[in-house]
Amino acid sequence: MDRNAPEESAVTAFDEARARELLAGACRTAGLPAPDGARLLALGENAVLDLGSPAVVAKIGRSPGLLARAERELAVAGWLGTRSVPVVRPWHTAPVTADGHPVTFWHRLPEAVRPARPADLAPLLRTLHALPSPGLPLGRRDLLAPVDRWLAAAAGHVDPKDAAFLRDRKESFVTAVAALTPHLAPGVVHGDALPRNVRVGPDGPVLLDLENACVDLREHDLVVLALGHDRYGVPEEDYRAFTDAYGWDVREWDGFAVLRGARETASAAWVAQQVPGNPAAAAEFRRRVDSLRDGLTSVRWYPF
Repeated sequence: MDRNAPEESAVTAFDEARARELLAGACRTAGLPAPDGARLLALGENAVLDLGSPAVVAKIGRSPGLLARAERELAVAGWLGTRSVPVVRPWHTAPVTADGHPVTFWHRLPEAVRPARPADLAPLLRTLHALPSPGLPLGRRDLLAPVDRWLAAAAGHVDPKDAAFLRDRKESFVTAVAALTPHLAPGVVHGDALPRNVRVGPDGPVLLDLENACVDLREHDLVVLALGHDRYGVPEEDYRAFTDAYGWDVREWDGFAVLRGARETASAAWVAQQVPGNPAAAAEFRRRVDSLRDGLTSVRWYPF
């Protein structure tokens, strides 16, 4: 029997209907109008919905265990706002909970004037990486920590051999990452530094989704886009614009392969939680696991 079976059997489905149910309860607690016309913006680790009026966006955590992360994201956003870093602003300074799930509320940003590009992300990261460590309990960027939880959410929907493969791979990279010697001075990092987490509005780029902010190797923020180039089709010219704007290419670092491998492991496991009831997610999970098992580092992955 799988060692995670008891936990897995207790997993509750998190879909749009469930997210809307939780949002309604959270709005009552926060004193906001009933979100009858809320528009779904994203459904992944969180459900993100635009309430319409007032101009507020809600982020609903997939798991009740994400409360501490939601609290950290709000604290980091407040701190960065005092440091002249353009970030999304909290509408409410503390999460509310709905059936245990953390819900945070944010001021809606102006409409984007154009899609964010890698070159828009680089200056934001340079500014962030130049900051001293805040007086906040941010912890480390343990990107492999949620792997077991993500796989548990897919119990009965993915091959147990694939789940075991990713769990074993996770353990090997936990050890390897801990032994890395950084090139850059460790400090504050975003934790999920992708162009999709940047909004280019009338006043310029704004940084979003700070839930993985921490104090750790700054290479974490740079490996993300390098993997985007290698796996997700970020064009060479866009990647080069990013490294030119930042001032360094993380692929020159001798620890790159380890940190890339750790992130690939996490990215494959992340898709697993989407698999129940979603054939497209099942196909993407299969693609990622097969390419990792076969050591095929150039197989194209697709955002999910």
